[in-house]
Amino acid sequence: MAAGPLIDLSALAISLLAAALMLAGAGTGILLRRRLPHHHLNEHSKDVVRLGASLVATITALLLGLLITSAKTTYETQRSEVRQIASKIVLLDNQLKRYGPEANGAREAQRRAIAPLIDRIWGERALRSGMGAPYQPSVEGDMVYEAIENLNPQNDNQRNLKYRALSTVTGVTEARVRLFEESEAAMPNVLIAVVMLWLTLLFASFTLFSPINPTGAVVLTVIAVSASAAIFLVLELNQPFSGLLQISPAPLRDALGSLGS
Repeated sequence: MAAGPLIDLSALAISLLAAALMLAGAGTGILLRRRLPHHHLNEHSKDVVRLGASLVATITALLLGLLITSAKTTYETQRSEVRQIASKIVLLDNQLKRYGPEANGAREAQRRAIAPLIDRIWGERALRSGMGAPYQPSVEGDMVYEAIENLNPQNDNQRNLKYRALSTVTGVTEARVRLFEESEAAMPNVLIAVVMLWLTLLFASFTLFSPINPTGAVVLTVIAVSASAAIFLVLELNQPFSGLLQISPAPLRDALGSLGS
């Protein structure tokens, strides 16, 4: 399933849009202060707006904090999955090496399977198959499993190594499935939209009762940029295989370099 429009745009574009909306909210507050009758801006109205703004600011901070925590957890989980795949690949090669020369075909099949795996995760398809599914077994991965399954053990040691190798390659497949499934768990668009709406309302409340001079305008701009940076961070962490904060493919490349050594 394709992601919604907020996720289809770049994280930078969305964060810039958020900053623009916040500043537009501040501009709206200035216009309202100039146009509303004076009795609409008395001390009672000011107290109501300030109390309401405090409540909105509190729940906005809570939601934004939860979004950042959730995004960071997702990011760290997927980075851990990448490292687990790399470690299992090295372990599998070691098991096949100990099996003997008969397993050289399986070891070669594994070496051929790693580069397509890296391209699939970090390449243009970005974890999505041609059918839009989060994960479909690759031909190269199937060839590794078949090569190991076709081994004909001649003694108990080889039988044990074959069983362990099949278990390891199954573990690699399971880790890949988890990685692909977790990558489909995109941030719900409505949460980002709600945060942007609340921040816009807050900025309108900032300028509704207080005249703005150049210093105040600069401070509001800095605050808007800071808040939009938090949204940028949330979106970037939820796209861990693209963008500025992408997970490094170095563990898998290092694993590929160590195979056959």
